[in-house]
Amino acid sequence: MAAPTSSQESHPSLLIPGPIESTDDVAKSMSHYAQSHVGAPFVNTFGESLTMLRDLFQTKNPKSQPFVIAGSGTLGWDLVAANLAEPGEDVLVLHTGYFADSFADCFETYGVKPTQLKADVGSRPQLPEIEKALKEKKYKLLTVTHVDTSTGVLSQIKALSDLVQRVSPETLLVVDGVCSIGAEELHFDDMKFDVALTASQKAIGCPPGLSIMMVSEKAMDVFRNRKSPPGSYYASFKNWTPIMQNYEAKKPSYFATPPTQLVQALHTALKAITQKPMSERFATHKKASDRVKKAITEMGLKQLAGEEENQAHAMTAIYLPEGLTPPEILPKLMERGVVFAGGLHKQIAT
Repeated sequence: MAAPTSSQESHPSLLIPGPIESTDDVAKSMSHYAQSHVGAPFVNTFGESLTMLRDLFQTKNPKSQPFVIAGSGTLGWDLVAANLAEPGEDVLVLHTGYFADSFADCFETYGVKPTQLKADVGSRPQLPEIEKALKEKKYKLLTVTHVDTSTGVLSQIKALSDLVQRVSPETLLVVDGVCSIGAEELHFDDMKFDVALTASQKAIGCPPGLSIMMVSEKAMDVFRNRKSPPGSYYASFKNWTPIMQNYEAKKPSYFATPPTQLVQALHTALKAITQKPMSERFATHKKASDRVKKAITEMGLKQLAGEEENQAHAMTAIYLPEGLTPPEILPKLMERGVVFAGGLHKQIAT
């Protein structure tokens, strides 16, 4: 069961990749009294949250643009596809599991042409094949899932960024960090990313419901110079950028009503996260992850990500013991007060 020191109602410990357990302070923030979304108290809270995101993503460039919009992490794909690619343009999607397929589907919805570079389950596309693909065709964007929840595979995003800068510097590098940001090493400026997107319910430690994104100065310029208008109304940078800029400047603004209690929870979570250097947080996650991985190895269980360099610290994906299926094992774990996630990747769901 959840820690007895918690003031929350007793419940099974939630050990799925997300939503994750919230601290008491975050849970309490979710029950904040009703506020006007354009009143000074909320505007200040939202503005401070946007500024704290700069520390979370590690960007010092005042022209990097944070976005916090009501929606799940999936909305991040729409924001990228609708604003940074145009119909008929090519994008390269690096595939390490289920979520690359979905991102590719999203691009196709907007008339953008995705090419997927796939790896075997538990592995990732290698730099030489990525370099070959980038030299064969001009790609507007390259997307990478930093940690794919369906496989627990960690992509080497610094080496990837170095490659893109060397071979195709005009290609925008998009990091899907829904399962990584706040837990895995990510330095938005130093690693030269153009977009890093996440959601509230994983390593940030909030309830689900917020799509969170940082966009580089370069990517915002690409957006401003696009030939056609964005293909979405709700997921349009045109509509959201002035709202975000006004809120961060502590000025009330309106396009669509933000979820005020969720923003309060985000503010509480970010205050806790940004009290210490991000390097300490990454080290803490790695230490906890190493303990989990050591324990499952000692139990004779095997990870989906076979090579250590491919293994995420934000989560661990484990093959079930031989002969057991999720319906046989997950309910028994639930009876013992622990909720685990079942398989998501089509090839290995059982």
